[in-house]
Amino acid sequence: MRYSVVKFRSDDIQEWQKDLLISALGEIGFDAFEEHELGFDAYIPTAQLIIPNLDAVILEAEEEYTIEFTVEEVKPQNWNALWESNFHPITIDDKCYVRATFHDPKPDYPYEIIIDPRMAFGTGHHQTTAMMLSYILETDMEGKKVLDMGCGTGILSILASKKGAKDIIAVDIAEESIENVHENMKLNKVNNISTFTGSTDKIMLHQFDIILANINRNILLDHLVIYEDCLLSGGQLFLSGFYERKDLEIIKEKAEKLNLSYSDNKAVDNWCAARFVKK
Repeated sequence: MRYSVVKFRSDDIQEWQKDLLISALGEIGFDAFEEHELGFDAYIPTAQLIIPNLDAVILEAEEEYTIEFTVEEVKPQNWNALWESNFHPITIDDKCYVRATFHDPKPDYPYEIIIDPRMAFGTGHHQTTAMMLSYILETDMEGKKVLDMGCGTGILSILASKKGAKDIIAVDIAEESIENVHENMKLNKVNNISTFTGSTDKIMLHQFDIILANINRNILLDHLVIYEDCLLSGGQLFLSGFYERKDLEIIKEKAEKLNLSYSDNKAVDNWCAARFVKK
């Protein structure tokens, strides 16, 4: 899969405005962001880059601040090299150690996850993924049937499996993500994850004890009615990929109309993850 990078530069953008711009870009297909002193770079599969959609986001932003941007295509081998050079081990709640194959193991941690850094999103470094991992660590997964929607590298599925989940279904629209899930399953010696390329059409006939969905606000809102239908009574729904101040109340309001009771949430740098329980 070929990727493009859009490099954004602004002298007068505020931090909260940058967060809103990144959120808007996520809603039109951008799935990775790299911030630096001059601005930030946003990555998107080249086939999903629709210039009129990008222009519409920029036009709205320019009403509040000045911004310049350039569009370039990134060679796949350069992207993979970039991921590898910037991929550092992380720990989640002092219980889970996430590393790549080229890092030394640390068997003292209760859980260790090996993720080969590729294009697929979900290495644990982003705040949303880290919060979802934290939720999994504090949730009883033993014997549960779990859905990982927008699975990326499969990192959430892998931790759920290591915590005793019985059956796991991992779904992503990108074929490369599903290929990466299979690679990471082998690295982690996990064999109870079934994978599907697609969207909610792949889960209509299933029922789950736990649903994990780390995507973005608009897609989550569209999918909520399907998640509620697929979730067993008393089941837990964990959502992330949105902002606490801007998005949480909107999601809570729709969830309550769908028999999904808000339980609690986590927030890091205004990114949010929330737990809901089916009544």
